Amino acid sequence: MSEATVAQRDIPRIYSRIAPIYDVWAALTEARARRACLERAAVRDGESVLEVAVGTGLVFEQLVKANPSGLTEGVDLTEAMLDRARRKVSGLPGRHRLRVGDAHRLDAPDQTFDLVVNNYMFDLLPEADFPVVLGEFFRVTRPGGRLVLVNMARPTRALHRIWDVVYKINPAWLGGCRGVDLAPEVARAGFVNVERELLSQMGFPSEIIVARRPAAAA
Repeated sequence: MSEATVAQRDIPRIYSRIAPIYDVWAALTEARARRACLERAAVRDGESVLEVAVGTGLVFEQLVKANPSGLTEGVDLTEAMLDRARRKVSGLPGRHRLRVGDAHRLDAPDQTFDLVVNNYMFDLLPEADFPVVLGEFFRVTRPGGRLVLVNMARPTRALHRIWDVVYKINPAWLGGCRGVDLAPEVARAGFVNVERELLSQMGFPSEIIVARRPAAAA
């Protein structure tokens, strides 16, 4: 796994700049994986749901629509992304809230959420941060609750490797993302029933990981 080469302090600036065109990029390379994310999440109306790194709200909007009787919260580092997400959910029924937040220090009590969702964020982070962030995800997930992660995957075909080349030339062209394989880290964080699926769109490889926090002892 290659290490992140974009400084974490630069991420809000990069994503503020690309926010106006992000949905176009996502439609071309990430739409299939995001649909799979929503299918695997299988939101049940009335749940407490958290999406970390909501971006422009492409997944958050669908989570809100699927959960009109529940609570759907979302956080992101970048106000410009959140502004676009707020427009998508403005007027939708149900309890939903979007705010600036950091995955390393989630502002939520222990065991709050039935479902935690996160798309295309770990592929931005230094590997040393993975246990910290997954520890936060584990902390806020209820016993028996679900975790669904989507990230850029490490290349498995020659076509995929073009993205590695692009990253080496200028990581910012990919929003700082590089391929990761997160399943072992998810298991080490304490989650169980960890499943990993690979998808590709326009030669852009994505991994979808589904896992659970162990149920409370009887």
